[in-house]
Amino acid sequence: MGSPQKILLLGCNGQVGWQLQRSLSLLGDVVALGSSPHANPEGLCGDFTKLQALAKTVRLLAPTIIVNAAAYTAVDGAESEPDRARMINALAPGVLAAEAQSLGAWLVHYSTDYVFDGSGFTESREDNVCAPLSTYGRTKLEGELAVRTCTKHLIFRTSWVYSARGSNFARTILRLAAERETLTVVDDQIGAPTSADLLADVTAHALRSVLAQPDLAGTYHCVAAGHTSWRAYAQYVLTQAALMGAPLQCNADRVLATTTDQYPTAAQRPLNSRLDTQKLQLAFSLHLPHWQIGVRRMLQEILGASSA
Repeated sequence: MGSPQKILLLGCNGQVGWQLQRSLSLLGDVVALGSSPHANPEGLCGDFTKLQALAKTVRLLAPTIIVNAAAYTAVDGAESEPDRARMINALAPGVLAAEAQSLGAWLVHYSTDYVFDGSGFTESREDNVCAPLSTYGRTKLEGELAVRTCTKHLIFRTSWVYSARGSNFARTILRLAAERETLTVVDDQIGAPTSADLLADVTAHALRSVLAQPDLAGTYHCVAAGHTSWRAYAQYVLTQAALMGAPLQCNADRVLATTTDQYPTAAQRPLNSRLDTQKLQLAFSLHLPHWQIGVRRMLQEILGASSA
């Protein structure tokens, strides 16, 4: 691989960003920035609502790799804050793309299954037609288009991201199940829960490959193997948590099913979030583990259980 890379990581305090601080350190020196100026070195900006300061930071650091783990991820909130969502998910990545292109740097960016409309029952490939249903999905698609203006880019589309750190579906289910005797969860949205550490490890592996083979640049789907519904995901979480001795009022049998139509939200969500990962696995010689493996590991970390 040659000399160590100079890596700028943005969004370092999110679920994926936190794990990237670990995985990227194997490739070189990492400058990790969050959105709050108080946590960043003086004069450096990781705030995606301050586009000029963001561009200045990139020029000042002159990294060889920029990894963007920052995003506006409040799917329903984006419906009432479309301008803010667009700035963070589309305009700021566009700034990074322009600066990366000027520097000849690699730009890594994360996108989402929400760029598709979720119709049908098959796995979406990278070249399938995009038709986002929500403001969040539209801004993420616009961000993808902006990132592709940088020659050296990697875009990883993923879904249902979780980690032991931060807020996510599994942690919410654990909290609610400790308080309530029954839960009602949507059963007609299908996807693959994907761990932040898996995304971070794939990112580091892929970067090492593209540094040697730049023609591997492009868009890839990166999710754990298999798929499930939100309800079945919740049931798995509670089954495993019970085995680990978690005090629960609600067990897996008391998770009731509802439909997306019966549970209206501000943003329309895709019913089918299945993503085909063959391109990623073949390009980078990877094996993606089943989603249950990562979820079980996360629960062990959260609940302090042994691996027995």
